[in-house]
Amino acid sequence: AQFGIILEYCFSLLSMPAWLEDCLLNGVYRTLSWVIAVMLPPMAIFFPLFALLEECGYLPRVACRLDGCFKKAGSCGKQCLTTCMSLGCNAAGVTGCRMIESPRERLIAVVTSSFTPCNGRLPMLIAIVCMFFSKNSSFFAAFLLLLLLVISFSATLLTSKALSCTILKGIPSSFQLELPPYKKPDILSV
Repeated sequence: AQFGIILEYCFSLLSMPAWLEDCLLNGVYRTLSWVIAVMLPPMAIFFPLFALLEECGYLPRVACRLDGCFKKAGSCGKQCLTTCMSLGCNAAGVTGCRMIESPRERLIAVVTSSFTPCNGRLPMLIAIVCMFFSKNSSFFAAFLLLLLLVISFSATLLTSKALSCTILKGIPSSFQLELPPYKKPDILSV
């Protein structure tokens, strides 16, 4: 708010036309500040944490553990990694689908990545849960948010199963993933 007032004062000193001042102040500045205020905190937490889990060798193990779950849904365990990436950004999750070798399973992963609430939708979910359901207990609000995440993961699995039984019929491919050794993460590379 303070920087907006300073910008407004600078624009008045420069005697800018009102339409240009309105475009720059109410258009560019407010849009950028709102996007940064909403998107930066979750991204500043999620992406370093994701890189840390990848660096220490934990993410491939999660994919191996969830391979059976995704295989029952007609997909492969690598979709777990793209689903995790979709928590940060759905576009990054879709881009990460390139690592899935089977075109059928890759298409299933691309279609179902939109069910995962990304950092852009997560603040909205948190706001809705806090506005409507946290009057009595913040524990209930946290439980409800966790329940929404579980529902989104379930929707991913159910849609994967529906697609693999109807439009994208096929047998799930064999899961092959190199498991790097556990190691201490190098914080500077993260």
